[in-house]
Amino acid sequence: MSRRAVFLDRDGVINELVYFPEVGVMDSPLNPDQFRLLPDVTEAIRALNELSFKVVVISNQPGIAKGKMSEKLFEEVRLKMKKELESEGARLDAEYYCLHHPDSVKKEYKVDCDCRKPKAGLFFKSSSELNLDLSRSFSIGDSLIDIKAGRIAGCTTFLIGSTKCDLCKLMDQEDARPDFVVGGLMKAVEIIRIR
Repeated sequence: MSRRAVFLDRDGVINELVYFPEVGVMDSPLNPDQFRLLPDVTEAIRALNELSFKVVVISNQPGIAKGKMSEKLFEEVRLKMKKELESEGARLDAEYYCLHHPDSVKKEYKVDCDCRKPKAGLFFKSSSELNLDLSRSFSIGDSLIDIKAGRIAGCTTFLIGSTKCDLCKLMDQEDARPDFVVGGLMKAVEIIRIR
């Protein structure tokens, strides 16, 4: 029988975004020293583990493609995340990353792929590999591309953030309205628990 899953975007859902003042943007951590778990994340993932959901990370990670980090640094960030979660009793069942980007400075990552959200290729791949029922699963992200990908995959979607008027208009324009808008991962888990 197919299992239920909760798919998590990484940056902004599991860990804090990093502010880079030299370019004025918030982005993914580029080294393990910049990686910080968000509050209540380990508690939320532990709760999902206890509810017998598969917890799967699905995340666009173009830092290598853009020349911002090496494969080694990417792996160090990933391992720090796993170690910190596991030290608090929280388990990720799988991680799927799209490393591609259309503007990649590295030829091997400049690929028109099915795995880069808002496409849902990584959802379908994980469903096949892990025997998951996408129609009974949940997708949690902090951007509209996360919502689009989750909807294409057939999941119930959660947007972590707040519904500002401009964001609501953009959701309608992009046809990316989530099923739920929550303030953090633990709030999403509270809703999942009763569904």
